Order: sequence, then C-alpha cells, then structure tokens
Amino acid sequence: MLNITVNGPPPVALAPMSGVSDLPFRRLAHRLGASLVVSEMIASEELVKSRADVLRRAEGRDLTPFVMQLAGREERWMAEGARIAEAKGADIIDINMGCPAREVTGKLSGSALMRNLDHAQALIRAVVQAVSIPVTLKMRLGWDDKSRNASELARRAEAEGVKLITVHGRTRCQFFNGAADWAGVRSVVEATSLPVMVNGDILSPENARRALEASGAHGVMVGRGAYGAPWMPGRIAKSLSSKCDPGNPSLAEQRDIAIEHVEAMLLHYGSELGLKNSRKHIGWYLASSGADITTVKAWRARLCTMLDPQRVLHGLSAFYSGAEPIVA
Repeated sequence: MLNITVNGPPPVALAPMSGVSDLPFRRLAHRLGASLVVSEMIASEELVKSRADVLRRAEGRDLTPFVMQLAGREERWMAEGARIAEAKGADIIDINMGCPAREVTGKLSGSALMRNLDHAQALIRAVVQAVSIPVTLKMRLGWDDKSRNASELARRAEAEGVKLITVHGRTRCQFFNGAADWAGVRSVVEATSLPVMVNGDILSPENARRALEASGAHGVMVGRGAYGAPWMPGRIAKSLSSKCDPGNPSLAEQRDIAIEHVEAMLLHYGSELGLKNSRKHIGWYLASSGADITTVKAWRARLCTMLDPQRVLHGLSAFYSGAEPIVA
C-alpha cells in the first residue's frame, strides 16, 4: 500500500485512464517519480474470459506496487476478476465506481453504481472477500448534485474492508465540465478514518496544494494533468515534499522522454498499433512543450499522419530542436 503518514509528504498517484495509462505510460510516470500508478480500467468479466486486449491491460507486475483497476456490475465477475488479478501479481485492486463514460454507465458499471449503494456495497464485499491483497475504491461525489452520496459510500466501503478511497471532485452528470469541487471531498474525508486521495483538475503543484488544503485529503491523484507530461505526478510529489517546485524538465529532457515513450509503445503493441496508439501522446507532448499553437498544429499534422515509425521518431527529435515542420 501507499506509505501515508500524518507527518509524511502527501502521495501523488497517476490516475487510471482508459487508452492512456497503459503499461508504457505507467512505467514512465513511475520512473519519473509518481508515488503510485494505476492500470487502465479493466472489465472484470472480460478479464475472466481472457480477452487478448484486456489481458494486455492487466500487465505490470514489474511495477511496485502493481495496482489493477477492475470494473463491473456483477458480484461473480468482480470476485473472479479480483482473484485473477491477484494471481497475475497485483499488489492492490482498485474498484471503479467513478467512470462517467456512457458506454460504462450504460452497462450499470462505473459511476452508475453510485445510484444503488446497496448493490455497490455488495460488489465491494465480493472483491474484498475474494482476495488477500488490499482493495481500494475510486468514486465521484455522486451521480448528480441531488444525490451527492460519496460520504455514505465511503462509510460502507470502510465497513467492508476497503483500505483507501479516491474521490473525483465532480458528479457523474458533470462529466469533466466545470471546476472540480475539491472542498466537496472534505465530507468524505470527515466520514471515514481511511486515507483519501483527491482527484480532478490536478494540473500543477499549485493545484495540488490548493486541492489538499480545500479537501483535507491525504494525497492527490493526477489524471489529465499528465497528458503529454508523465513527469507531472513526480514533479508534484517533489514540490509537496520539498516545498520547492522543480518545474518541468528541460526541452532536451522532454524530447528524450517523448522518444522513450513512443519507442516503448512500438515495442509493447507492435509497430502498426503502437504507432497508431502513440499519436494522441505525440500531440500532447507537442502541446506541453510550450511551442506556439501554429507550430504545434503544423508538427502534429505531419507526425500524426506518418506511417514510418523511424520517421516519426526523427521528426520528434527535430521538433524539439526547433526545426521547421517536415513534409510527410
């Protein structure tokens, strides 16, 4: 588990993000200082059925701790998925009750579970009883503003044996609109003796400090703030522990990180799929560099349409050296 103490520095975790926090990204964020990295959301039923792409999401036992996030709506699949996750080397299982995506909530999973706390509690109990490793829970403030029931779910989760809770400071119906309500997370902190992580709009060390102060949480979880910046969780962690923000890596360091990331994706997925999956990350890296929007758009249009991985890697290097956009 995370080493959370009253006087220790707040931990900074990388959030589970479908299509983003795959193994190459998690390894990179972990190496760059994230206290904890969480797998992409894994559908428990599909894990049990050994679907190939789901099994690939369930890799990561070389990371310490190895946190696998499970989603589902049926006790039997959640329990069996948890047992498989433990057998695959997971050190911690995180239960997803926060995803707002329609394709997830439409199947009565993710944040839809916050509409029926009895059912949510039964799923938590099934997972906790199925494994010997710690179980954590990620949720939102509630389904909508009329049903902000995160505090009640936290109390139930603690009673079932959950060891840590993460709360995104929005309701499901907000999706990612408006500002995260960090102060709204304080009611969860006060409702349970468990450590609580605050999530939502953690984009910088200053955001993290304000979120911790407003929520009273014990740590922060970084999601979209790590897009194109896998160093951000580590930067925030260093800032919170030392009271001094180290800033972003130099452009030369950002270049090396971006290239390392794309190379790792090519190895992990194979050349064709790896290149396809890396394009969104390339766009985010370009934007994170601080280059003007016209330059970023020009380079993104070239690099994200190339079919030769080596040309993409050379192009990335050229971008950071300040060269003119190359012709695809």
